[in-house]
Amino acid sequence: MLEPQDPGDTDYLRVAEAAAAMNVPRMTVYELVHQGKLPVVSFGKSYRVPAQAVQEYLAAARHPAPAYLHAPI
Repeated sequence: MLEPQDPGDTDYLRVAEAAAAMNVPRMTVYELVHQGKLPVVSFGKSYRVPAQAVQEYLAAARHPAPAYLHAPI
């Protein structure tokens, strides 16, 4: 799991907030963390996901729209 060099420079999201930002269930966020696809930082008994990591994951997951969606009708 990744931890930023300076934790004061990073905004953190609760798992529920990260899930809402990604429009997925909370369990999906936990699965992404478990798979190593999304970093997490432990604050006591709770986990926080760096907001930047959520943005980067979503940007990497984007795919261009299929050509048939751009074709004139």
